[in-house]
Amino acid sequence: MSHLSDSKASVRALLDSKGWAVHTIGPDATVFEAISRMAECGIGALVVLEDGKLLGIISERDYTRKVILKGRHSQQTAVRDILAEVTALATLDDTVADCMVSLTESQERYVLVIDRGDVVGIVSLSDLIKWTVVEQKETISHLHSYIAGV
Repeated sequence: MSHLSDSKASVRALLDSKGWAVHTIGPDATVFEAISRMAECGIGALVVLEDGKLLGIISERDYTRKVILKGRHSQQTAVRDILAEVTALATLDDTVADCMVSLTESQERYVLVIDRGDVVGIVSLSDLIKWTVVEQKETISHLHSYIAGV
């Protein structure tokens, strides 16, 4: 994940590095189906689309808080009944720093990346942290090289 950039790195660059896959599910699927798909894909959230229109997002956190803790049954609860509204949105030209601010303000864990009205990527808080850590390590390495005159 070599950035060779700064805090102005674009969401496009982050997606080029981490991948562009957007996993989706329909609102009428069961929560059990959603959780099963997340497990298969090794992800923590699915974008909920109906006829290509963004309805929201469903995450493992939603499952825990809106199904398990409320005594519901995942095989009988529809995704539409527990999905969360998405307020953290970004464009491909937004910066990684913009995404961090958006997540902090919204208290969400995922930023959906929109291009021409379509969801083209998803960036998690974890993705942003990993990007920032690698970026800081690169900066430190460059500074060490500069100081050492290499």
